[in-house]
Amino acid sequence: MNKLFKTTIIGILFLLVPVFAMAASVTGSIQGYQCVTQGIVCPIGKEDAVAAAENLFVLLVDASKGDYYFIPNVSRNVLVRHLNTQVTVEGTVNAKMKSINATDISAAGKKVWSKNLEDAIYKDIWGGGSPSAK
Repeated sequence: MNKLFKTTIIGILFLLVPVFAMAASVTGSIQGYQCVTQGIVCPIGKEDAVAAAENLFVLLVDASKGDYYFIPNVSRNVLVRHLNTQVTVEGTVNAKMKSINATDISAAGKKVWSKNLEDAIYKDIWGGGSPSAK
């Protein structure tokens, strides 16, 4: 009886632990981090200048609330190609760190990046996995 009670308590405590990372699909627009933190949308029609001035790009989910996510496992080069574009990012969301470990990115219903595709390209070119996997 005592052992069952302890097991039950441990199980309940385990369920009460908050989960900070979960798989999700998040839609928003790719914006420069400086634009987002200043509360502005990156200038439309001036994407090349913004790309040159910005070092970091994020997924802006709700401009009115300033909600955004970093996408640390996706190259800046990939994100900058989709500046001011509505995209859907699938992956593991870490709400505490405001980040998404992306597995797929789609724009206008078309997959424009995936972790699997990137890994396959690394394998084809260099005969191994991505440098981040090493």
